[in-house]
This record gives sequence, structure tokens and C-alpha cells, in this order.
Amino acid sequence: MSQHGVGPRAVTRSVAFLTAGVLAVPALAGCGSEDPSGKPLAGQDIQPAPRDRITDGGTLRWAVDSVPDTLNTFQSDADATTTRVAQAVLPSMFRMDASGRPERNADYLESAKVVDTEPKQVVLYKLNQQAVWSDGREIGAADFAAQWRALSGKDTAYWTARNAGYDRIQKIERGDNALEVRVTFSRPYADWRSLFSPLYPKDVMGTPDSFNDGARKKLKVTAGPFTVKKTDREDGEITLARNPRWWGEPAKLSEIVLRTVPRDKRASELAAGTLDLAEIDPAAARRITVAARPHASGSPLMGPGADRSAADSLESWAVANGSDEDAAEGETVARKKLRKAAVRSARQQQALGGFEVRKSLEPAYTQLALNGAEGPLTDERVRRAVARALDRKELAQVVLKPLGLPAVPVGSHLALSGQAHYADNSGALGGQDTKEAQALLADAGWVRGGPVKEKKKEKAAGPEGGKADDTGEDNKAHDPVDHLAQDGKQYKAPHQGGAPGAYAPRGTAAPANQEAAPLAKNGKPLTLRFVLPSGPGSQTLRTVADRISRMLERVGIGTEISKVSDESYFKDHIASGQYDLALYSWPATAFPATDARPVYAKPVPAADGSLNVEQNYTRVGTDQVDQLFDEAVATLDESESRSLIRKADSRIWAAAGSIPLFQRPQLLAARKNLVNTGAFGFGTPVYEDMGFLKKGAKPASGPSAKGSAAP
Repeated sequence: MSQHGVGPRAVTRSVAFLTAGVLAVPALAGCGSEDPSGKPLAGQDIQPAPRDRITDGGTLRWAVDSVPDTLNTFQSDADATTTRVAQAVLPSMFRMDASGRPERNADYLESAKVVDTEPKQVVLYKLNQQAVWSDGREIGAADFAAQWRALSGKDTAYWTARNAGYDRIQKIERGDNALEVRVTFSRPYADWRSLFSPLYPKDVMGTPDSFNDGARKKLKVTAGPFTVKKTDREDGEITLARNPRWWGEPAKLSEIVLRTVPRDKRASELAAGTLDLAEIDPAAARRITVAARPHASGSPLMGPGADRSAADSLESWAVANGSDEDAAEGETVARKKLRKAAVRSARQQQALGGFEVRKSLEPAYTQLALNGAEGPLTDERVRRAVARALDRKELAQVVLKPLGLPAVPVGSHLALSGQAHYADNSGALGGQDTKEAQALLADAGWVRGGPVKEKKKEKAAGPEGGKADDTGEDNKAHDPVDHLAQDGKQYKAPHQGGAPGAYAPRGTAAPANQEAAPLAKNGKPLTLRFVLPSGPGSQTLRTVADRISRMLERVGIGTEISKVSDESYFKDHIASGQYDLALYSWPATAFPATDARPVYAKPVPAADGSLNVEQNYTRVGTDQVDQLFDEAVATLDESESRSLIRKADSRIWAAAGSIPLFQRPQLLAARKNLVNTGAFGFGTPVYEDMGFLKKGAKPASGPSAKGSAAP
């Protein structure tokens, strides 16, 4: 997991530690008759078109972040590209609809339902009689059984990343015929629809060796509209080819080439004609939007030299034509380089006119994480004060409004608007309230104007004094600590009618402007270390962090910004607990009782004395939340299970270990004649329907998706 986009079930989520006190939780959303789940805030944007308007053949060149280390989604180093390949080439019993809810995949399933609950839960799968692996063998109970055994957790020789759900299965057997699979559970399992998606052939799952190594570099046997034709790690490409044994609607494209292209290079690759589809950042989206306007081959606000004022240009001309020959020669060379760069930029801008931006919201949200394991944030009152200081609507608007996307704060840790388990439970913590935040801090013993102990002078961080962080960019953001007398200096009080030149004794806070003084306790100022990634793709997070720092300053909380490399951000800082505040994203899945439990479960001491946090990077959790998750995952009444999840979310809000902010934007650049692909939002892509419009054909006017099939 990182702050960047991820596949909803390809990545494990996280949990947190710190006991929250008993809190009064307001009436829960969803207890009445009205469904609180709502609708998705943004729909799919995929340029829908009926299949008869799409050319047969063609190659789609699709940018990805990397060629994955493994093609096995159940291994720890699987990534978003692993998930993309699996979706195109492997069976999945259920897929996600446009609202992020599971629906039966009719290409593989005739039906799937719970047929018994006593004495044990039994799910009966009836398979599509045409469903076969690419080697001609029918998909059947042997494949289901092999995957269960591999992922059950009973055989440690299988190097699995997760076994949730599979560990609750007691046995798998053939039904009345070869097309039926009976799955009997040892314990009730509400999220049974999450299983066997994807489904690997028994050739992969059958032995530890084949599981651990057989599907890392290639997939010999598949059963989707595409097969894996070639994996070229040297050139950074995976080629998927049309599956001749596919029994469903044949793929319109002949091939899909997944190309590794860094995000900051994608605009130039699109302009060069080497890509057809790419996820992009807001800056690239703006370039493409401008290029798509009539007579917009360039823009005075974009490209090399766009930030030069008229005065800058005049000064450059003067130097180039001045009497100082050396300076004139250097400036002339620089002006020529700038002109060449401007010409290249104009050509790129013209080429980008063949693309359009398709946008939606990802099935993921960005949150502010508060580390409850050490420092001031171990006190629940301080965590709640941080939360009450935030204007979450303003933060959502900063990110989403310029993109033309709905700027609505996320109201749940466990689902997003439109998903079945969603309800806005943020009322359990409360909205922005400066006075309430200040009252919480005062109750926790943090007072304005308190004395601050002097710190011993240390060598400055850097080459001689040690490294402040991975980039050497530690700096304080809006930290009001400097208003106090410290470091051996005296505070000069502002002149308010007293004797000019009067000074307060060392360690005394200013008698006036008390509201601007920082909070202190036991001689220490209330300053939180805010860790952020430093890479070029994380500018949005840094902008949000700056806004948050200002909001916290208003209630007396200082922040010290620490920028670290993208590579070390999650592993060395978030996962290891080396932060006070941090921003990163979580996926919201259709199965929160399973997927979200390790994110919010209370950490427990391990045998070696360390704390087992699973993926609980905030270290904040309660026994009550654990119990609600356990009840929800074991409740086969779907309405009751949803109610339990919403109760758990209310208590997660109240504990204030993490504060959901906004749903992540999803921006894709797509060639204008490319249809049935783009910003999918919650929905699972339909790979066989992707393609290029026939000459003269026009796309449809409504959304494109396979019809929902009831389970």
C-alpha cells in the first residue's frame, strides 16, 4: 500500500493500536428505513459504445507503473498491474458493478447461493458449461479445492500474502455433476462472494513449488478473454493476446500491451504516439484539456518560458544584445535552447489534441493518519482535537474542485458513497469546531503560553551534523513555537502603553496576543512531526498537508514537516511508526468485514515482546471494534452484517486514529476513438469490449456496462 493508486483486493489493508475510552456514539446512520449508502459521487467515464461500432482488431498500448514481480495476486509483492492482468486472463466468480457492489460474473457462473446454514454454511456454485481453461480442460471443483488448500494457511510451504475467508472453509467437493461445486464452511462467512476471484488453475495452486514460483513470471494456463502472450521485463512490457478458446463475446482488440512508463513521462509518450491510454496527474490533464480546445495548439500559460514575465523577457533581450560579450553569448545560447524547447512543447501540445481526459473517483480515499503509539497522540483527547481542527470539506475542495469532480468529504472508513456498507458516521467524532478542539487540548493539559524548556544546541542536520531525513528537508510548517522565550533569548513584548524597552523574564510567555502562543505541557511545545513523500507525484499530498498545518496552527498545534523519499515513505516511516501525522490512501472494498479488519483491529503483543500490528499503522484500536468485525463477518443476514459494519465505523471515528478526507481523483488520458475504457470508478473493466471505433462511427450516449446478473 502506498499513497498512490492500488488494486482494491491486490493489496492488504492496515489496522491500528490504542485503547479509546468509552464514548457516547450518536444514533447510527442506517438504523432507519432510508438506505444511507447513497450513490457513487462520480460515475464511470469510459466513452461507451456498442460492440457493432468497434473495429475488430488493433492493439491497445496502456501505461502501467511497472512490470510486476509476480502474476500471482495472492503473493505479497503483487501490485496493481498484477490485478489488471488477472482481470483480463483469469476467471472471477464475481465482479464489481458501477456502484462497487459484487455481481455474479455470468461468463463463469450460472448461479451461486447459500443452500444451507445448519449445521454448516454451504454455498453451491453452478458453473457455466462453456467455461474452460486455455488448455481445453473444464473449470471445475478440482481448481476450487486446489486454491482453497493453497490459501487456507494450514500449509506454511505456500508463501501466501493472505488467507482470509479460505481459512473458514471445511471442505470442497463436486456437486451432482461436473458443473457444480459445493463449498462447506467450518464457520459462517458473510463475505463468501469475495472468494475464488480470481481463480487460478490447479496447475498453479496444486503444489507449493508451483504456487510459489510457477505463476511469478508467466501464466501458461488461463481462462479469460485474453491470454498472457509475453512478459518482457527488459523492455518493461506485458503483452496480452486474444484467447481463441474464450467462449464469451470475443475480444475486440487483438492485443493489449501494458507498457511501463513513469508518470512524469506519460504526457510526452502520449504526444509521441506510443501510448493510447494512461493514468495521468492533474498537470498533464490540464495540458490535454487545453490541447483539445479549438485552435489550441499551444497556450501562453504552458510550456518552456511560460512563467517568464515581460520584464524577464526584456532583460534577457538586453543581456543578449549588451556590451558584455561573455554574458551576451551565454544568454543567446540560453534563448536558442528556450526557443527549441518551446517549439517541441508546441508540437507536443498539438499532438495531445488527439486525446481527451476521462475522469471519475477511484475506489480509494486519502486519510490523515495519527500515530497513537507514542508522543502527544497517545492521548485520545489530542487526536480528537486534531480531527476537530480540520475543515474536511475545504481539503476536499482543494483537491477535487479544480478537476471538476464532486468535492464531498468521505464519511466512512469502511466504504465509499454508493457501496452497500456506506453510511456517513463522521458525526461520532464531530465536524470542524475550533473551540471544541481547544477545549479538548486544555483538558489534556496543553495550555497556551506555558514555559518551554530550552533545548541543548545540536549540530545542524546535513553533511556534518547527520541526516534530518531521507531528503534533508526537515522544516517547520507554521510552527508558533518561536513566539516563546527560549534558546537563551528574551522575549520582547509588543508596545502596549508600557515602558519602551521593557522585557519579560526569560521563559515568560507574552502577556498579549495570547491566542498566537503555542500550547505547551511539561516544558514541551505541542509540535507534531508530519511525514510526507518528496517525489514529484506527491505534490497534491504536500498541498493538503500545508492546509492541514495551517488549520492545526489555529488551535495551537505546531507541525514539523519531514519530507522523505517515496521509496522509504511507507516502509521506513509509516509501517514502522516513525511519524506523528501522515497522509496516504486506502482502497474501499465490497468486503470490509474481511478486508478492513486488519486495518483497524487492536494490535496485540507478540511472543518476542514486540507489538503485532498487522497493517495497523496508526496503532489505534479497541476490543469493541474487533468484536463488531467478528460479528459482521460471521452474520449471514446481509442487512444485519451491514449494520454491524456501520457500528464499527462509528467507533473507529470516535477513536480518532485516522481521519478520512476525500475520495481520490481518477484521471486518464485516452485516445478519442478508444471506447469502453477509461476511468472505471468502482467497476471492473470489461476487457473484451475495449477497442477503437470504426471509421465514421460514434460512441453511445449512455454508460456502458454488462448487464447486472443477480446471484
